[in-house]
Amino acid sequence: MKVLAINGSPRPLGNVSNILSDVRDMFEREGIETEFLHIYDYDFTNCNVCMTCEIRGDGRCYDEDDGFNQLLDAMRSADAILIATPTYMNGCPSMLQTFLERAMLVLENGGLPLRGKVGGVFTICGHDGGSLVYNQMTDFLLRNRMLVVGAYPLPIIRSWHSPDYENDREGMKGVKSLVEGMVDALVRLEE
Repeated sequence: MKVLAINGSPRPLGNVSNILSDVRDMFEREGIETEFLHIYDYDFTNCNVCMTCEIRGDGRCYDEDDGFNQLLDAMRSADAILIATPTYMNGCPSMLQTFLERAMLVLENGGLPLRGKVGGVFTICGHDGGSLVYNQMTDFLLRNRMLVVGAYPLPIIRSWHSPDYENDREGMKGVKSLVEGMVDALVRLEE
């Protein structure tokens, strides 16, 4: 079993990457492989709704040069997808937003290949917007007909600077609950 963790942060080092390291340890203790993809490694162009993906019908974007299709291939090959992102100005970071916009159109026109995969989300915010971004990412998973795992408490971590996230015990309890739920779902689907 493999979880693809998408780091939606534009920063290589920070809260998201540190929490994802903890999450990898949690999954690996359960024998589940974790692969990371970092949005900051890409330079995506905005979707211009050219509808080439609809014409092609093969689940690929016309732009083969920016790594977008390879990221979609990684999503298709994973058993579960975890999206982790900070909150910027009450929304997700712009590069992640660009990816999600393109991905949704291509995936819809490619037959929703993520259908039935396990999905989960956690967000980090300094002040406001954590629940807005959590809901936006969850909506992306639901629109792809994925089996979205909930958590209690919600995995919305309040932290301004890393490693302050460790001080938000409720948020980190939510992350642990999310990972446990994703593990349970993966095990049940494999039975």
